[in-house]
Amino acid sequence: MANYTKLSIYATEEQGEILAAYLSEFPFDSFDYENGMQGAYIPTNELESCRAEVESMLEEEGFVDYFFEEFEPQNWNATWESDFEEVEVRGEVLIRAPFHKEHPNYRGLEVIIQPKMSFGTGHHCTTQLMIEALLDSEIEGKRILDMGSGTGVLAIVAAKLGAESVLAVEIDDMAEESVRENIELNGVAEKVESICGDASAIEGKEFDIVLANINRNILLADMEAYVATMPLGGKLIVSGFLKEDVEVLTEKAKSFGYQLVNHRSNDIWQALEFSK
Repeated sequence: MANYTKLSIYATEEQGEILAAYLSEFPFDSFDYENGMQGAYIPTNELESCRAEVESMLEEEGFVDYFFEEFEPQNWNATWESDFEEVEVRGEVLIRAPFHKEHPNYRGLEVIIQPKMSFGTGHHCTTQLMIEALLDSEIEGKRILDMGSGTGVLAIVAAKLGAESVLAVEIDDMAEESVRENIELNGVAEKVESICGDASAIEGKEFDIVLANINRNILLADMEAYVATMPLGGKLIVSGFLKEDVEVLTEKAKSFGYQLVNHRSNDIWQALEFSK
């Protein structure tokens, strides 16, 4: 397990949301906010190549109070026993850990996520925007791609909504192992396949709906690969970016013949749905 470095930045919670979007364009893979500080986590061996650029960005944006702190891998389960909270989306999807109490009478979908680290739980509001989009889409019998699957939450929700098949693609090998475990926990292994890779892993495959909750730069770079997998009438659902990125992503989708059919927002973070 790789060592991680945490970047801590003094910021308001709203500023922290924006900083997380900016920093996600670097190899930072998870974020948290606590006690007036935005935290961003990066594998220590990847920090050197981008540290100067990150510091320059922070100072250009007026954030001069920050520090880096390296820590060794550890078992986070005890921490999560007390800190990991259930999340409910629109009263229709409940995300919980195995150590939370069961909800036998819950009328919606229950998704069980085994927390493995101090971050990366899939609870971010962009995940909730994507789940809302899934709930409002026709999923029954569809072939789904979940790019940048993280903990596998979206793939699992799609499977439980009746998808014919789901391919979850995650570039981080540790996260991808977590996806596999969560697929088993939720009893959807027959429908969901998880692989470790990037956009090159989907070449030649076909999907009816592509989900990509990543970041602006990766979405722009890989959108051509996503749309190449979909027939006429396919739907592309994306999130992980700010208001200022909506126009450029919409124009990119239009260049491939896709039109914007829905726009969701929680003020800071955005989610877009395109169809051809």
